[in-house]
Amino acid sequence: MSLYDTLRHFADSYALTVICALYCALCLWHFRPGAKDHRTAAKHAIFRDEDND
Repeated sequence: MSLYDTLRHFADSYALTVICALYCALCLWHFRPGAKDHRTAAKHAIFRDEDND
């Protein structure tokens, strides 16, 4: 088995699983309970420099 075939097998199986798990973890990280202050700050950031005339 050549190096290319070995790396191709790794990329098709284990690396793909790791990348999918990492993607799911990063997507769910936003919704953790400790991130509520960050979500609120991001939600109101668009209005931070707005003048109230």
